[in-house]
Amino acid sequence: MALHIDAVHGLQHQSGSSLALTCPHCGVFAHLTPSAAPSFAELAARRPRQVGLVFRCDACGAPVFLRFGVRIQSSDRVDLSPQFEEVERPKGTCSFAHLPPEVEALFSETLQCYSHGIFNAFASMCRRTLQATFAHLGEPGKLRVFDELNNVRDLAEIDINHFTTVKRVLFGTDSDPAPSLPLIDEEQAGLLVEVVKDLLYQTYVRRARLQQALLLRRGWSEPSSDRIAAHTETSDLGG
Repeated sequence: MALHIDAVHGLQHQSGSSLALTCPHCGVFAHLTPSAAPSFAELAARRPRQVGLVFRCDACGAPVFLRFGVRIQSSDRVDLSPQFEEVERPKGTCSFAHLPPEVEALFSETLQCYSHGIFNAFASMCRRTLQATFAHLGEPGKLRVFDELNNVRDLAEIDINHFTTVKRVLFGTDSDPAPSLPLIDEEQAGLLVEVVKDLLYQTYVRRARLQQALLLRRGWSEPSSDRIAAHTETSDLGG
């Protein structure tokens, strides 16, 4: 999407061009309509390297903030880079129904850190979420989660460098001799959020849903069994 801000018309975009992304508020992949931008006079006076713009999500109408780099600044217009940075990211969907309360509270804040692009705070919260999980499950449960992490590595074909970072974040402790919590970037954060979601799903959600399904199936089968037993007793009495 080619954007520029000029002295006469303000924010302008190339005819026919559009911008679409996943809205951080409604979670819908939708087109965005430009809504607000700084004036050319302000940009000419300050000459910033980046410019923040406000768009409106066409799906829900919420404001979406994006940050653009300044590509060219002339005497009558400022051309912006087609590349942009999302100030807010979609929080992501996760089933909290079967998580223990402490794990749920920590992981909810973890997703908030991710949605705001605070990636190293996000990594710290990932570790706290897993530590609460280990405290709830005990040592045998921690070993099962570690085995599940290895399964995720094989299924997703995660390279060794990224896997090492994920393992250090999730299974390191503050008492390790070297700094155990590495600095992470956006790509590593995206991998981490999906890994933690999958680990929590496998640990709590999948197990609970399977147990519920088995209980429900047992509830269906018991009346049938009772009817068969009753029919057998009646037959025996009639004979």
